[in-house]
Amino acid sequence: MANFQKNQEYQGQVKDLTSKGEGVVKVDGFAFFVEGGLPGEDIRFKVLKVGKNFGYGKLIEVLVASPDRVTVTDPLGSQIGTMTLQHLAYPAQLKYKQDLVKRDFERIGHFKDIQVDQTLGMDHPWAYRNKAQVPVRQVKDKVETGFFRKGSHDLVPIDNFYIQDPIIDKTLIKLRGIIQDLDYSAYDEATGKGLIRHLVVRRGYHSGQIMVIVVINGKSLPQVDIFCQKVLEAIPDLVSLVVNYNQSRGNAILGRTHEVIWGQDYYEDKMLGLNFRISPHSFYQVNTPQAEVLYQLALDAADLKGTETVLDAYCGIGTISLALARKAGQVYAMEVVAEAIAMAQENAKINHLDNVTFQAGKAEDVLPSWQAQGLSFDVAVVDPPRKGLDPTFIDTLIDLGPEKIVYVSCNPSTCARDCRQFADKGYQVRSIQPVDMFPQTTHVETVVLLVKSSDSED
Repeated sequence: MANFQKNQEYQGQVKDLTSKGEGVVKVDGFAFFVEGGLPGEDIRFKVLKVGKNFGYGKLIEVLVASPDRVTVTDPLGSQIGTMTLQHLAYPAQLKYKQDLVKRDFERIGHFKDIQVDQTLGMDHPWAYRNKAQVPVRQVKDKVETGFFRKGSHDLVPIDNFYIQDPIIDKTLIKLRGIIQDLDYSAYDEATGKGLIRHLVVRRGYHSGQIMVIVVINGKSLPQVDIFCQKVLEAIPDLVSLVVNYNQSRGNAILGRTHEVIWGQDYYEDKMLGLNFRISPHSFYQVNTPQAEVLYQLALDAADLKGTETVLDAYCGIGTISLALARKAGQVYAMEVVAEAIAMAQENAKINHLDNVTFQAGKAEDVLPSWQAQGLSFDVAVVDPPRKGLDPTFIDTLIDLGPEKIVYVSCNPSTCARDCRQFADKGYQVRSIQPVDMFPQTTHVETVVLLVKSSDSED
């Protein structure tokens, strides 16, 4: 192996992309990960770091460009690390995500020659995010909002975040101006002083309703009446204005407690024709049109006839649960966040669905308790966080033996790992459908249908 040193420059051809979107270049058999490089390109790069098995490089020059390379729309998006694929043409992004899912199922899940369908993308893969949560900091005697530069907590001021709903961008600018006018201090991480830590803006894709959450480092917001008045004048679609209290020195954006200072404690939106109320702490997919595609795929995979008992694990505010309830006999749904369960129960009422039972608790605790009560399920739908399913939950679900498992995943590597466990216990992977929920990024959602083999153990 060559004796590579920091700041040395090399040339090489990019052979592949990592799961983080970095180009893979080999020099004398040693792999370097170079952000910004694309497969097939000849590039010149500078060594940033050398490890035992691989190193990192900084792209200096593209000597021979890929035909899939496009002009970067937002250079700041590259600086803050939020749009790691925006230099890659969108059809190539979709192919990359399809290949990524296939690679994980083959390497991690040990599925041989597995078929993965083409990634379902967007007609317009920009301006899709319905939620922003941005830090507020003092930059050159001015209150600014934006995102942190990669690998640091240095704020990069941003007015136009191209993958975000432009109305949310405009709302943030207005809020920033009000904070400046009222002479509110911005939070300083180094000292732990300053009042305004973060701004969170959520907007309903179908409703247009806006919720604003102001995260403060304190016990009260000064001049609260004047603040409310100014915000109401500036944001006509506002339905909820919330102050969240976070005096911790950690990196958590939201504190545990909040107070509604104007309006209601939720905003409303639609998903697959159902009405949903969304609270400040509730999870709600940030790309509504693609979430509807994703959830419809899950419904299609479940293929309910109207009599089935269905499990919905990690249900959030009930987005999938209620869609299932319209076509099932009975749905049992669980979620660890108690506030989300309360909101799910409310959403069931406003949609006039009474065949859903919601329970707060960890999936790996709730499912065994339901099993002990004698419950069984024809179909199970799971939509876990990035870490995937808990082993206890998997074992219990296998023991319950539903005919179908619909696995909705935001992390193909943990999904592939979990699907292998189901496959080893008699389930067949029938379909794998990636969905591009986050264009211009490396993230991909996947819907996997697993069906119990006819010769599997009862």
